[in-house]
Amino acid sequence: MARLTKKTKEITNKYNFQKAYPLDEAVQLIGEITHTKFDSSVDVAIRLGVDPRKSDQMVRGTVILPHGTGKKVKILVLCTPDKEKEAQEAGADYVGLDEYLKKIEQGWTQVDTIITMPSVMAKVGRLGKILGPRGLMPNPKTGTVTTSVGKAVQEVRSGKIDFKVDKYGIIHASIGRISFSGEQLRDNILELIGSILKLKPTSSKGNYVKSISLSSTMSKGVFIDKNSTPVL
Repeated sequence: MARLTKKTKEITNKYNFQKAYPLDEAVQLIGEITHTKFDSSVDVAIRLGVDPRKSDQMVRGTVILPHGTGKKVKILVLCTPDKEKEAQEAGADYVGLDEYLKKIEQGWTQVDTIITMPSVMAKVGRLGKILGPRGLMPNPKTGTVTTSVGKAVQEVRSGKIDFKVDKYGIIHASIGRISFSGEQLRDNILELIGSILKLKPTSSKGNYVKSISLSSTMSKGVFIDKNSTPVL
């Protein structure tokens, strides 16, 4: 049987991993049980009462977090020459078209978000086998296929994230860093939950939000009491 380290024992004594804590207490607790030497990501997992195998119960959307994610996002804009200046002035890291399509074909995917235009989506679509598995394929539903490329870049910079329920009915999302204040994490969580509630499928019956848990990089999860979230 593996022996518990001193830090693990301290964490185990701080909280009950089977208990659901009020939201404000949970965001404070996650800071107390995180002992990484770097600014850990804080993630939320929301289990929904949907069946993702049914197309009419697929939950997918976007949300702009009030305080962002705290992560430096690298943005590639694939656009026509007349839109390049707009994308650059909005703060895109990489702007172009054919040269970047060729780089991606050769295996380059060192970006977090790709934004493109409807008129060039046919070219981008050919790279689906490379971009799809990495979650980089632009999609009109997430606002990454648009003629307003500058606005799209600004939204991503301001904390816009996209979310999608997985095959187990769970939405995973990064909602900040461990250096965020409890209030900042709270605001971001509530904004995400509110967006998910607006997307409830009409065919979903019973309890829509089943459970909510919070964790950080290399930490255990902390369950959040749903009754403590004002939006539910």
